[in-house]
Amino acid sequence: MCGFCGFTGSKYNDADNTIIQNMSKRIIHRGPDGEGYFVTQRISLGFRRLSFLDLEHGAQPMSAGSFTIVFNGEIYNFRLLRAELETKGHEFSTDSDTEVLLRLYIEHGPEMLNMLRGMFAFVIYNNETDEIFAARDYFGIKPFYYAVFDDNLIFASEIKAMPEYPGFVKEINHNALEAYMSFQYSVLDETFFKGVYKLPAAHYLLFKEGKVVIARYWQAEFNTEADGRRLSLERLVDKIDAVMGDSIAAHQVSDVEIGTFLSSGVDSSLIAARFGGKKSFTVGFDYDGYSEIDYAENLSKDKGITNHAKLITTEEYWDSLRNIQYHMDEPLADPAAVALYFVSQTARNYVKGVLSGEGADELFGGYNIYKEPMSLRTITWIPKFIRKFMGAIAAKLPALKGRNFFIRASMNVEERFIGNAKVFTENERNEILKNADVKADNKKITKPLYDKVKHYDDITKMQYLDIHLWLSGDILLKADKMTMAHSLEGRVPFLDKEVWNLARTIPTKYRVNKKATKYAFRLAAGRHLKPLWANKKKLGFPVPVKLWLKQEKYFHIVKDAFTSPEAAEFFKTDKLVTLLEVHKTEKSDNSRKIWTIYMFLLWYKEFFSEA
Repeated sequence: MCGFCGFTGSKYNDADNTIIQNMSKRIIHRGPDGEGYFVTQRISLGFRRLSFLDLEHGAQPMSAGSFTIVFNGEIYNFRLLRAELETKGHEFSTDSDTEVLLRLYIEHGPEMLNMLRGMFAFVIYNNETDEIFAARDYFGIKPFYYAVFDDNLIFASEIKAMPEYPGFVKEINHNALEAYMSFQYSVLDETFFKGVYKLPAAHYLLFKEGKVVIARYWQAEFNTEADGRRLSLERLVDKIDAVMGDSIAAHQVSDVEIGTFLSSGVDSSLIAARFGGKKSFTVGFDYDGYSEIDYAENLSKDKGITNHAKLITTEEYWDSLRNIQYHMDEPLADPAAVALYFVSQTARNYVKGVLSGEGADELFGGYNIYKEPMSLRTITWIPKFIRKFMGAIAAKLPALKGRNFFIRASMNVEERFIGNAKVFTENERNEILKNADVKADNKKITKPLYDKVKHYDDITKMQYLDIHLWLSGDILLKADKMTMAHSLEGRVPFLDKEVWNLARTIPTKYRVNKKATKYAFRLAAGRHLKPLWANKKKLGFPVPVKLWLKQEKYFHIVKDAFTSPEAAEFFKTDKLVTLLEVHKTEKSDNSRKIWTIYMFLLWYKEFFSEA
């Protein structure tokens, strides 16, 4: 796990490496073990190293012939790939996966991407052709940002490095704010910084003569008509059990100790039960009902693991928020990010890397919302024009029990589901934004994805959408940024190519049914866990934000932000205050809406305000 940055061109003289060193310093937390630079008249590359493999010889940037690479991630099958390359005459000077990656590109070009098993973002520069090739892994585990200013390509593992480039123009992207208010994360390819883009997961980038070309090299598609449908449930569970054991083992390839995050959920519990390590890490809050520490300690004791736990105080939580938004690069309104921040801080006192459970819910069908299509079947058999009429009537009623059921039943899945979070509707954000684009429509973002999977059932459509938006935009973003904030490598065994190749074939009824979410997966986990852990209902990470916002201290902290000059730039501040006051009087739970706006304002103050 590392970080890199760089830029092309010679407009700004960097003979003494000042520019690239300043960029590198902004991401020192991604790699405090070392730094390296490769600078010519045509390109400057910077690298920060957090060393895991070939501790003595794996330094970057690394060159072979006319090619130079900077690479962030881990390639778990690099030894197999190295053996293949050696048969083709390649000679290696290190025992690192970085050199394997570079020589694999020299041998195979872009086709090498589908040979990789791991997580990665990298840049390869060809000094002969002055061409850049860059790529991001299948699910978007590792970040990659890029922009073109002065006809030059600027890129980095984190956006915060890019303003050190003299030609960088810092301007906010208002379109990103509108989408964020509904999705709770930055969902567009163009980031909150105008002109700065995320390279999408499973895509590569080519840059030559001032032009950027983006192409997809892999697609996550379900295929439930394949082997899974022909297998008995017991045989399918056997395969899940085997592939998870293999993936967990593969993700522990390292020359340093690896620990594991542990909550009360089945995903992290299975990893803890099978990873064979000695240390687990957990956090909870100092509120009754908001701590998973007891579960984690009991499981760790049962498996002979030492659990290191931290109880986060309310003050610590709130004091960390602005720093967390700084590390995120873009605003993120997921309250669980703070838990990841503190559990990473705790783990870094003991290990340099951890295993974590991200991706299990998207692949195996774990979110409770995936049960919705089944619950709506009691009414969705009714012709849609009648359901639309019923939904319109329900929408005009007070917030009574069952009202939302009829509203959602009146819509197709493509209309009602934009992902695991839907904070503001288009109408709600138009009411609260100062200069709202009334034509902005969430379906413009989701429709291209839904159009590709018209033949899927509704549950699988929801999973597909989450894999392509929510997973990389929220789940993996906070996993990478919060671990890296503390120079900790996070590895995600569920987001492994071999795990996906099996998960994509599991019939829907074995992913989500009336008995449970992640049904087949839970059966496999039950071979290693007691029922208390294997069958535990999905909770996410409970955070008492709803309660805090009713307390005078935190009510006024947020109110001050809502009436600030920064808020007045974007929002109708009287509407913001009303949201807050209605929540405090318990007339409505507006906590998610309030939090979404508040996180944006903290982020904006960090990156754009002079204060």
